[in-house]
Amino acid sequence: QVQLVESGGELVQAGGSLRVSCAASGITFSSYALGWFRHSTGKQREFVAAVTSGGSTNYADFVKGRFTISRDNAKNTVYLQMNSLKPEDTAVYYCATDRAGWGKKSIYEYDYWGQGTQVTVSS
Repeated sequence: QVQLVESGGELVQAGGSLRVSCAASGITFSSYALGWFRHSTGKQREFVAAVTSGGSTNYADFVKGRFTISRDNAKNTVYLQMNSLKPEDTAVYYCATDRAGWGKKSIYEYDYWGQGTQVTVSS
């Protein structure tokens, strides 16, 4: 049974930093690409970042230079370090697995999803 459990979301002030985590079980973690997506009220779920099994990364334009995705295969965990946070970054952040390993931007490339963690950025 595949499980993805996100954690670390909280209320933070604009300009601040936060790291969210996603712990996976039930998969051969090291062979999957992992992605982070977010969903805010009134918007569709959108791609944030991805990391392939080989460590290559892919970012949405709106987070380049501010967010960093990383993975720890020994801990079966993927992280999203978020710096210089803005109110428009407020959303539920989800992690997802990509068995094909490409780490693309489309939600349809991803197999399993976590339940999400709420990140709120106050102005």
